[in-house]
Amino acid sequence: MPAADARLAADRQALRALVAEVARFYVSDKGLRRAQQRMADLLSRGGELSDEAVRAYLAEVRRYFEGFEREARQHLGDVDRRLARVSQLQFNLTAERGVTARRVEVTQSVLARIATLDGPAEPTEPA
Repeated sequence: MPAADARLAADRQALRALVAEVARFYVSDKGLRRAQQRMADLLSRGGELSDEAVRAYLAEVRRYFEGFEREARQHLGDVDRRLARVSQLQFNLTAERGVTARRVEVTQSVLARIATLDGPAEPTEPA
């Protein structure tokens, strides 16, 4: 098999793999759906693929998935920012809880000393 034929076979195989991968996505974009169907039909016929048809397909897939990636990256950034806020809030609340728990310990210590000197205090209603 000459080098050009081997490259064409490899390109066709890579193109089939791309068409199969794109087919796994739910696509509502009409332009991409048309391009996907056209390329699937061309590949199933087994005939020659023009450079123009391949370039048009690749351009349509690139257009769609670059936008899809941009949107996904923006969403990822938003989620990361929200997670950072939640992490900071959790850190702050954990620190606040530690301070409050220490206050409970200190006040219990004082009340315990009073109880040994004066007897137990009357129970109080929580505020």
